[in-house]
Amino acid sequence: MLADQLCRRIAGADYFQWLLTRFTTPEELFGAVSLQGLEEDDYRRVTDHKLPEAHVAFLDEVFKGSSSILNTLLTILNERRFHNGKEVRDVPLLCLIGATNELPDEDDLEALYDRFLVRLVTEPIREDFRFLQMLRAEPPGPPRATLTLDELREAISEARRVRIGDGVLRLLAEVRRALAAHGINPSDRRYRESLDWLRARAYLAGRDEVRGEDVAGLEHVLWHDPGERGEVQAVLHELLHGHEEEARRLLFQSRELEAYAGRPWDSKELRARAVVEAHTKIQQLLERLNVLVGEVDDLGRQPDAVCEAREQVLEIQRKLLAGY
Repeated sequence: MLADQLCRRIAGADYFQWLLTRFTTPEELFGAVSLQGLEEDDYRRVTDHKLPEAHVAFLDEVFKGSSSILNTLLTILNERRFHNGKEVRDVPLLCLIGATNELPDEDDLEALYDRFLVRLVTEPIREDFRFLQMLRAEPPGPPRATLTLDELREAISEARRVRIGDGVLRLLAEVRRALAAHGINPSDRRYRESLDWLRARAYLAGRDEVRGEDVAGLEHVLWHDPGERGEVQAVLHELLHGHEEEARRLLFQSRELEAYAGRPWDSKELRARAVVEAHTKIQQLLERLNVLVGEVDDLGRQPDAVCEAREQVLEIQRKLLAGY
Protein backbone atom coordinates (compact mmCIF):
# COMPACT_ATOMS: atom_id res chain seq x y z
CA MET A 1 0.00 0.00 0.00
CA LEU A 2 2.81 2.41 0.87
CA ALA A 3 4.61 1.77 -2.41
CA ASP A 4 1.39 2.17 -4.39
CA GLN A 5 0.42 5.39 -2.58
CA LEU A 6 3.93 6.75 -3.04
CA CYS A 7 3.70 6.24 -6.79
CA ARG A 8 0.21 7.74 -6.96
CA ARG A 9 1.60 10.97 -5.50
CA ILE A 10 4.12 11.36 -8.31
CA ALA A 11 2.33 12.67 -11.38
CA GLY A 12 3.24 10.67 -14.46
CA ALA A 13 4.98 7.82 -12.61
CA ASP A 14 4.36 4.18 -13.55
CA TYR A 15 3.91 1.50 -10.90
CA PHE A 16 4.67 -2.22 -11.00
CA GLN A 17 4.19 -4.92 -8.40
CA TRP A 18 4.52 -8.70 -8.38
CA LEU A 19 4.59 -11.62 -5.98
CA LEU A 20 7.63 -13.80 -6.60
CA THR A 21 7.68 -17.57 -6.18
CA ARG A 22 10.17 -20.19 -7.22
CA PHE A 23 7.99 -20.73 -10.30
CA THR A 24 7.95 -17.06 -11.37
CA THR A 25 9.31 -16.67 -14.90
CA PRO A 26 11.32 -13.76 -16.31
CA GLU A 27 8.42 -13.00 -18.64
CA GLU A 28 6.25 -12.05 -15.68
CA LEU A 29 8.64 -9.33 -14.57
CA PHE A 30 10.44 -8.24 -17.70
CA GLY A 31 7.96 -8.98 -20.49
CA ALA A 32 7.38 -11.66 -23.07
CA VAL A 33 9.90 -12.40 -25.80
CA SER A 34 9.25 -10.28 -28.88
CA LEU A 35 8.22 -12.41 -31.87
CA GLN A 36 9.22 -9.60 -34.21
CA GLY A 37 12.62 -9.53 -32.52
CA LEU A 38 13.10 -13.25 -33.10
CA GLU A 39 12.41 -12.70 -36.81
CA GLU A 40 15.25 -10.18 -36.72
CA ASP A 41 17.58 -12.55 -34.83
CA ASP A 42 17.28 -10.35 -31.71
CA TYR A 43 16.18 -12.04 -28.47
CA ARG A 44 14.49 -9.05 -26.86
CA ARG A 45 11.46 -8.57 -24.67
CA VAL A 46 8.32 -6.45 -24.89
CA THR A 47 8.64 -4.54 -21.64
CA ASP A 48 5.41 -2.50 -21.76
CA HIS A 49 3.82 -2.27 -18.28
CA LYS A 50 6.59 -4.39 -16.78
CA LEU A 51 9.41 -3.70 -14.32
CA PRO A 52 11.83 -2.09 -16.83
CA GLU A 53 9.22 0.61 -17.49
CA ALA A 54 8.33 1.35 -13.85
CA HIS A 55 9.32 4.35 -11.76
CA VAL A 56 8.24 2.74 -8.48
CA ALA A 57 8.10 -1.04 -8.02
CA PHE A 58 7.16 -3.45 -5.26
CA LEU A 59 8.27 -7.09 -5.22
CA ASP A 60 6.76 -9.34 -2.59
CA GLU A 61 8.78 -12.34 -1.30
CA VAL A 62 11.64 -10.94 -3.32
CA PHE A 63 14.17 -13.66 -2.43
CA LYS A 64 12.05 -16.52 -3.74
CA GLY A 65 12.70 -15.72 -7.37
CA SER A 66 14.89 -17.85 -9.62
CA SER A 67 18.53 -17.06 -10.28
CA SER A 68 17.72 -15.81 -13.81
CA ILE A 69 15.34 -13.24 -12.32
CA LEU A 70 17.55 -12.22 -9.41
CA ASN A 71 20.65 -11.75 -11.57
CA THR A 72 18.69 -9.40 -13.84
CA LEU A 73 17.51 -7.47 -10.78
CA LEU A 74 21.12 -6.87 -9.75
CA THR A 75 21.82 -4.76 -12.83
CA ILE A 76 18.52 -2.90 -12.58
CA LEU A 77 19.05 -2.06 -8.91
CA ASN A 78 22.72 -1.15 -9.06
CA GLU A 79 23.28 0.36 -12.49
CA ARG A 80 19.64 1.18 -13.34
CA ARG A 81 20.19 -0.59 -16.68
CA PHE A 82 18.37 -3.43 -18.43
CA HIS A 83 19.94 -5.73 -21.02
CA ASN A 84 17.26 -6.33 -23.63
CA GLY A 85 18.55 -8.27 -26.59
CA LYS A 86 21.17 -6.29 -28.44
CA GLU A 87 20.29 -3.17 -26.51
CA VAL A 88 21.35 -2.03 -23.06
CA ARG A 89 19.11 0.79 -21.92
CA ASP A 90 18.60 2.88 -18.84
CA VAL A 91 15.48 2.22 -16.79
CA PRO A 92 13.42 4.99 -15.14
CA LEU A 93 13.31 3.18 -11.79
CA LEU A 94 13.35 5.59 -8.85
CA CYS A 95 12.62 3.18 -6.03
CA LEU A 96 12.23 -0.57 -5.68
CA ILE A 97 10.70 -1.86 -2.45
CA GLY A 98 10.98 -5.51 -1.54
CA ALA A 99 9.23 -7.47 1.19
CA THR A 100 10.15 -10.85 2.62
CA ASN A 101 9.23 -13.11 5.51
CA GLU A 102 12.66 -14.75 5.51
CA LEU A 103 16.16 -13.51 4.87
CA PRO A 104 18.40 -15.28 2.36
CA ASP A 105 20.76 -17.93 3.68
CA GLU A 106 22.31 -18.77 0.32
CA ASP A 107 25.51 -17.12 -0.86
CA ASP A 108 24.14 -16.45 -4.35
CA LEU A 109 21.44 -14.19 -2.85
CA GLU A 110 23.80 -12.08 -0.76
CA ALA A 111 24.53 -9.68 -3.63
CA LEU A 112 20.82 -8.95 -4.13
CA TYR A 113 20.24 -8.57 -0.39
CA ASP A 114 23.06 -6.05 -0.23
CA ARG A 115 21.41 -3.94 -2.96
CA PHE A 116 18.53 -3.03 -0.65
CA LEU A 117 20.07 -0.05 1.12
CA VAL A 118 17.37 0.74 3.69
CA ARG A 119 16.09 -2.18 5.76
CA LEU A 120 13.10 -2.02 8.09
CA VAL A 121 11.69 -4.79 10.27
CA THR A 122 7.92 -4.82 10.66
CA GLU A 123 7.02 -6.52 13.92
CA PRO A 124 3.55 -7.47 15.21
CA ILE A 125 1.61 -4.65 16.88
CA ARG A 126 2.20 -4.79 20.64
CA GLU A 127 0.30 -1.85 22.16
CA ASP A 128 -3.47 -2.15 22.41
CA PHE A 129 -4.09 1.44 21.32
CA ARG A 130 -2.05 0.92 18.14
CA PHE A 131 -3.89 -2.35 17.48
CA LEU A 132 -7.20 -0.46 17.77
CA GLN A 133 -5.88 2.22 15.42
CA MET A 134 -5.14 -0.49 12.87
CA LEU A 135 -8.66 -1.94 13.20
CA ARG A 136 -10.27 1.47 12.79
CA ALA A 137 -8.05 2.62 9.93
CA GLU A 138 -9.88 3.73 6.80
CA PRO A 139 -8.64 2.93 3.28
CA PRO A 140 -6.48 5.66 1.71
CA GLY A 141 -8.41 8.52 0.19
CA PRO A 142 -8.26 9.62 -3.44
CA PRO A 143 -4.65 10.03 -4.58
CA ARG A 144 -3.37 13.59 -4.81
CA ALA A 145 -0.16 14.15 -6.76
CA THR A 146 2.26 16.32 -4.82
CA LEU A 147 5.21 16.12 -7.22
CA THR A 148 5.75 15.79 -10.91
CA LEU A 149 8.54 13.58 -12.22
CA ASP A 150 10.48 16.67 -13.31
CA GLU A 151 10.15 18.22 -9.85
CA LEU A 152 11.29 15.00 -8.22
CA ARG A 153 14.29 14.70 -10.53
CA GLU A 154 15.21 18.30 -9.74
CA ALA A 155 14.99 17.55 -6.01
CA ILE A 156 17.23 14.50 -6.48
CA SER A 157 19.73 16.63 -8.39
CA GLU A 158 19.72 19.27 -5.63
CA ALA A 159 20.14 16.61 -2.93
CA ARG A 160 23.20 15.23 -4.70
CA ARG A 161 24.84 18.65 -4.40
CA VAL A 162 24.61 18.59 -0.62
CA ARG A 163 28.13 18.70 0.82
CA ILE A 164 29.64 16.06 3.07
CA GLY A 165 32.54 17.44 5.08
CA ASP A 166 35.66 15.61 6.21
CA GLY A 167 34.32 15.49 9.76
CA VAL A 168 31.32 13.38 8.74
CA LEU A 169 33.54 11.12 6.65
CA ARG A 170 35.83 10.60 9.64
CA LEU A 171 32.74 9.82 11.72
CA LEU A 172 31.76 7.14 9.21
CA ALA A 173 35.25 5.67 9.52
CA GLU A 174 34.78 5.58 13.31
CA VAL A 175 31.39 3.91 12.86
CA ARG A 176 32.96 1.28 10.60
CA ARG A 177 35.74 0.63 13.10
CA ALA A 178 33.35 0.40 16.05
CA LEU A 179 30.97 -1.94 14.23
CA ALA A 180 33.85 -4.18 13.18
CA ALA A 181 34.79 -4.51 16.84
CA HIS A 182 31.29 -5.96 17.38
CA GLY A 183 31.67 -8.36 14.45
CA ILE A 184 29.39 -6.31 12.18
CA ASN A 185 30.94 -5.62 8.78
CA PRO A 186 28.69 -3.92 6.21
CA SER A 187 30.04 -3.99 2.67
CA ASP A 188 32.05 -1.11 1.26
CA ARG A 189 29.20 -0.65 -1.24
CA ARG A 190 26.75 0.07 1.58
CA TYR A 191 28.97 2.74 3.08
CA ARG A 192 29.43 4.37 -0.32
CA GLU A 193 25.72 4.30 -1.18
CA SER A 194 24.80 5.54 2.29
CA LEU A 195 26.28 8.93 1.32
CA ASP A 196 23.24 9.64 -0.87
CA TRP A 197 21.00 8.57 2.03
CA LEU A 198 22.77 11.12 4.26
CA ARG A 199 22.52 13.83 1.60
CA ALA A 200 18.80 13.19 1.26
CA ARG A 201 18.25 13.49 5.03
CA ALA A 202 20.11 16.81 5.11
CA TYR A 203 18.28 18.08 2.02
CA LEU A 204 14.87 17.26 3.49
CA ALA A 205 15.91 19.11 6.65
CA GLY A 206 16.59 22.20 4.52
CA ARG A 207 20.37 22.10 4.82
CA ASP A 208 23.10 22.21 2.18
CA GLU A 209 25.58 20.19 4.22
CA VAL A 210 25.39 16.85 6.02
CA ARG A 211 25.78 16.99 9.79
CA GLY A 212 26.82 14.33 12.22
CA GLU A 213 23.22 14.03 13.43
CA ASP A 214 22.21 12.72 10.00
CA VAL A 215 24.38 9.66 10.58
CA ALA A 216 21.79 8.43 13.09
CA GLY A 217 19.68 7.37 10.10
CA LEU A 218 22.22 4.67 9.29
CA GLU A 219 20.61 2.48 11.96
CA HIS A 220 18.38 1.28 9.09
CA VAL A 221 21.32 0.74 6.74
CA LEU A 222 24.27 -0.90 8.47
CA TRP A 223 22.82 -4.11 9.92
CA HIS A 224 22.78 -7.42 8.10
CA ASP A 225 20.82 -9.64 10.45
CA PRO A 226 17.88 -8.19 12.44
CA GLY A 227 19.60 -9.31 15.62
CA GLU A 228 22.34 -6.74 14.94
CA ARG A 229 19.99 -3.74 15.04
CA GLY A 230 20.44 -3.13 18.76
CA GLU A 231 24.23 -3.15 18.51
CA VAL A 232 24.19 -0.80 15.52
CA GLN A 233 21.90 1.62 17.39
CA ALA A 234 24.12 1.47 20.47
CA VAL A 235 27.30 2.17 18.47
CA LEU A 236 25.71 5.11 16.65
CA HIS A 237 24.33 6.52 19.89
CA GLU A 238 27.72 6.34 21.59
CA LEU A 239 29.53 8.02 18.71
CA LEU A 240 26.87 10.68 18.17
CA HIS A 241 25.95 11.47 21.77
CA GLY A 242 28.90 10.19 23.77
CA HIS A 243 30.48 13.66 23.81
CA GLU A 244 27.35 15.26 25.27
CA GLU A 245 27.01 12.53 27.87
CA GLU A 246 30.66 12.91 28.85
CA ALA A 247 30.17 16.69 29.09
CA ARG A 248 27.27 16.15 31.48
CA ARG A 249 29.42 13.84 33.60
CA LEU A 250 32.20 16.46 33.72
CA LEU A 251 29.68 19.12 34.74
CA PHE A 252 28.41 16.87 37.53
CA GLN A 253 31.98 16.32 38.75
CA SER A 254 32.51 20.11 38.79
CA ARG A 255 29.44 20.57 40.97
CA GLU A 256 30.71 17.90 43.33
CA LEU A 257 34.06 19.71 43.58
CA GLU A 258 32.25 22.99 44.24
CA ALA A 259 30.30 21.35 47.05
CA TYR A 260 33.51 19.81 48.41
CA ALA A 261 35.30 23.17 48.52
CA GLY A 262 32.29 24.94 50.01
CA ARG A 263 31.69 22.59 52.93
CA PRO A 264 32.50 23.83 56.48
CA TRP A 265 36.19 23.45 57.24
CA ASP A 266 37.89 23.63 60.64
CA SER A 267 40.39 26.26 59.53
CA LYS A 268 41.13 28.74 56.75
CA GLU A 269 44.18 26.73 55.81
CA LEU A 270 42.12 23.58 55.21
CA ARG A 271 39.58 25.58 53.22
CA ALA A 272 42.35 27.12 51.11
CA ARG A 273 43.78 23.68 50.35
CA ALA A 274 40.32 22.43 49.38
CA VAL A 275 39.75 25.39 47.07
CA VAL A 276 43.14 24.96 45.40
CA GLU A 277 42.53 21.24 44.96
CA ALA A 278 39.03 21.84 43.54
CA HIS A 279 40.29 24.60 41.24
CA THR A 280 43.09 22.37 39.88
CA LYS A 281 40.70 19.53 39.14
CA ILE A 282 38.09 21.83 37.59
CA GLN A 283 40.80 23.26 35.33
CA GLN A 284 41.55 19.71 34.16
CA LEU A 285 37.84 19.20 33.49
CA LEU A 286 37.76 22.40 31.45
CA GLU A 287 40.70 21.23 29.35
CA ARG A 288 38.82 18.01 28.60
CA LEU A 289 35.70 20.00 27.71
CA ASN A 290 37.74 22.12 25.28
CA VAL A 291 38.92 18.91 23.62
CA LEU A 292 35.31 17.67 23.39
CA VAL A 293 34.19 20.90 21.71
CA GLY A 294 36.88 20.46 19.06
CA GLU A 295 36.01 16.80 18.50
CA VAL A 296 32.30 17.55 18.06
CA ASP A 297 33.09 20.40 15.67
CA ASP A 298 35.40 18.14 13.64
CA LEU A 299 32.55 15.66 13.24
CA GLY A 300 30.42 18.32 11.59
CA ARG A 301 28.01 18.55 14.51
CA GLN A 302 26.81 21.48 16.57
CA PRO A 303 28.75 21.57 19.88
CA ASP A 304 26.05 23.59 21.66
CA ALA A 305 25.45 21.10 24.47
CA VAL A 306 29.16 20.69 25.18
CA CYS A 307 29.72 24.45 25.03
CA GLU A 308 26.87 25.02 27.47
CA ALA A 309 28.39 22.51 29.91
CA ARG A 310 31.76 24.24 29.55
CA GLU A 311 30.22 27.63 30.35
CA GLN A 312 28.59 26.22 33.48
CA VAL A 313 31.90 24.74 34.61
CA LEU A 314 33.62 28.10 33.98
CA GLU A 315 30.95 29.80 36.10
CA ILE A 316 31.58 27.29 38.89
CA GLN A 317 35.29 28.05 38.66
CA ARG A 318 34.69 31.81 38.82
CA LYS A 319 32.40 31.49 41.84
CA LEU A 320 34.95 29.28 43.55
CA LEU A 321 37.77 31.81 43.06
CA ALA A 322 35.54 34.75 43.99
CA GLY A 323 34.49 33.06 47.23
CA TYR A 324 38.09 32.33 48.09
